Amino acid sequence: MINRVVLMGRLVSDPELKTTQSGTNVTTFRIAVDRNYVKSGEERQADFFDIVAWRYTADFVCKHFRKGSLIAIDGQLQSRTYQAKDGTNRYVVEVIADNASFTGERRDNSPYGGGYSQAPAPAYSEQAPSFQNGSVSDFEEMPADDDLPF
Repeated sequence: MINRVVLMGRLVSDPELKTTQSGTNVTTFRIAVDRNYVKSGEERQADFFDIVAWRYTADFVCKHFRKGSLIAIDGQLQSRTYQAKDGTNRYVVEVIADNASFTGERRDNSPYGGGYSQAPAPAYSEQAPSFQNGSVSDFEEMPADDDLPF
């Protein structure tokens, strides 16, 4: 059997880290995922998905993402029923996040806030060779005959 879900969307609100009685970290949040198809003359539609993240994934999400952040989620669907305070039975379908990932969007470039700040690239004492650093003299002239070295 296969039960995999991969979603990319924006957080609807700030995630809040909670701890169970046994000391396990958990967070629940909702993401909005735009639909690919837009009917002419109508606004783009979005679907909203409830996400549950446990342990390290919950810590990671709460530390790096805020309302409006673009996030990628890899997980599985889970359904459950519970009895509400008013005595009615409720049925819920959630995505249990196995992994949460950055999407390449940076906090300082995002009009929505959130995202992440990328660490600067490490400085090297020696410049790596590239065509931008070279000149035409760095290339060897190939003979015009058909006797190629490969």
